[in-house]
Amino acid sequence: MPELRVLCRLRVLAALSTVSVMAGACMVGPDYVRPSVEQPARFKSQATSEMGPPIPEEWWRLYREPDLDRLIATASESNQTLRQAVARVDEARALARVAGSYLYPTISNNPSFSRTRYSGNRDSTLTGKKVQQGATVDDWLIPFDLSYEIDVWGRVRRSFESARAQAEASADDAAAVRLIVETDVTRFYYTLRSLDAQAQILERTVVAYREQVRLLSVQLRTGLVGPIVVSQAQAQLQATLALQLEVLRARSDQEHALAILCGRPAPAFAVAVNPLGEVSPPAVPPGLPAQLLARRPDVARAEQNLVSANAQVGVATAEFYPRFTLTSSAGFESADIATVFNWQSRVASILPSVSIPIFQGGRLRANLDATKARYRQAVAAYTNQILIAYGDVEDALTDLHALTDMVGSLRGAVSASQDYLRFAQAQYKYGLVDYLIVIDAERTLLANELSLALSVNLQIGASIQLIKALGGGWNPSEN
Repeated sequence: MPELRVLCRLRVLAALSTVSVMAGACMVGPDYVRPSVEQPARFKSQATSEMGPPIPEEWWRLYREPDLDRLIATASESNQTLRQAVARVDEARALARVAGSYLYPTISNNPSFSRTRYSGNRDSTLTGKKVQQGATVDDWLIPFDLSYEIDVWGRVRRSFESARAQAEASADDAAAVRLIVETDVTRFYYTLRSLDAQAQILERTVVAYREQVRLLSVQLRTGLVGPIVVSQAQAQLQATLALQLEVLRARSDQEHALAILCGRPAPAFAVAVNPLGEVSPPAVPPGLPAQLLARRPDVARAEQNLVSANAQVGVATAEFYPRFTLTSSAGFESADIATVFNWQSRVASILPSVSIPIFQGGRLRANLDATKARYRQAVAAYTNQILIAYGDVEDALTDLHALTDMVGSLRGAVSASQDYLRFAQAQYKYGLVDYLIVIDAERTLLANELSLALSVNLQIGASIQLIKALGGGWNPSEN
């Protein structure tokens, strides 16, 4: 008979397992379908509409700057914002494993021992008569408890699907943070070099202005010029010195910001002076708008959030259906520790149960409506992120084209300003023009040289922004 009871229990467990497997094919709620979003045939600011080559993973090497390579390596290793993002990925993946664990039974072991002293002045629960004496009972219990939700409607599987999508979204977010750090380091690096170029221009100009003031002061003492000329030259020198100090201050602040990006304390961080000269950004074909959706980690993150929200609709829908639970316990129980593991000491129980929602005051319906509303929010966020991506590329292309033309014009302006100053100095030397013409020529040359240095940096920045808008070297398969 004991063997027959065990056989019956095994048959019940096998039947419940079969029901669980058969129910596995059923999942309520909508399956994810990517929303349709309008895709332009080409970028408006693009000269051609061809498939673009993939951007290399280490895209910053396109600029051929060893110092930049070292800075980005340092930032990738030590940037604290990036470390936070990576830790969020680890957290989300761990939570996904937690959600996946509910697909399996929970088994626990809770051994216990109790000693109970029964009164000698009590009535027997069997005969109803007074017992003759008290009793002390020992009880050794070693049970193995099992609990399992039979996922008939896919509530657990939808929860796991949502958690996995959140883990993917976290990985995409970390990729987006990494790209931001890389592009910020590159922009800050070139801004430093642009400020070095401006400082170099100003240093050279200050040296020339000092010599000019010295010569004019000598001419003033000999009566060749009046005091107004010397005052004009001194005013121009002091204004240039003030501008030089401002550039040096801006460089220090930029270097401090770069130190934070690289995860280094500002007092111990320094970037060698390296004036930005005649450089041109690398060519980066933007490709087709359709390619952009697979290139941008922020778009991928928005879609994974959408996948998660869609799965949560299934979770909320499953709450309307009965929930089947299997609870079981098996183990050994004995009054004597020496016989606790004997076959005669075995104990077992099985308790299938079902929970049927009947009335919750509209709570389930309200929860489903809220979940569907969150899904619609995620759809709007995903669509908006795609529109932002298209706009980012168009902005970068427009800026890059305009700034490239501006740099060409400013180079011509610098050349013309140099001629202007040379002619003005020659004519002033022979008394053909007033000294104000020389000052104007000097100011014009300085302004155009500084504008050129600034515009070259802006051109490089537009190139970096284009690479960022295209997703950098991100590859979804790396997540």
